[in-house]
Amino acid sequence: MNIQVELTNQDRAYIIKNMYPLYLHDLSGHYGLQEAHRPNVHGIYEASSDYRTLHDQYDVQNIWWEKPGCLYPFLIMAEGRPAGFAMVATPPHCTPGIDFFMHEFFLLQPYRGMGIAEKAAVMIFAMFKGNWEIFTNPGEKNKTGQHFWRKTVANYTQGLYEEEVAMTADEDGLKLIFRFSNHRFN
Repeated sequence: MNIQVELTNQDRAYIIKNMYPLYLHDLSGHYGLQEAHRPNVHGIYEASSDYRTLHDQYDVQNIWWEKPGCLYPFLIMAEGRPAGFAMVATPPHCTPGIDFFMHEFFLLQPYRGMGIAEKAAVMIFAMFKGNWEIFTNPGEKNKTGQHFWRKTVANYTQGLYEEEVAMTADEDGLKLIFRFSNHRFN
């Protein structure tokens, strides 16, 4: 299957924004009824009830297209169709000492289980050389996500990575954190 990872501009931002509510819905399944991960009173996955429609929510992601060279919104394409997205942040939107942070990573359901996500992640890692960090939920309901990142990072780094469960700087609860450096990889 032909897989591509494309950096998007404002003209194609709407494609990622169309998928974003599906991503938030997927995440909610990992957290149960925790306040920050359930829909607001209008059925929108945002903490604030100021967001009444998905159109209102569109503006939340605008920062990703306002900071080129700092924030990188990628569209994952499979056979020429949108299959998911990845959002990579750089300082100051990272933990000190980290050059690249996989802020968001999502693949639509029909494209899962075919190796597309791992191939896309590796393509993104190869674009940016430095110290990487990835967070995922360490809970029982996210075994699939944990397995994906553990396998993907282990394969890419040939086992040369760190893994820990800890609180993040933004105090968004415990996270399973993967860290690695790809300075020496092709």
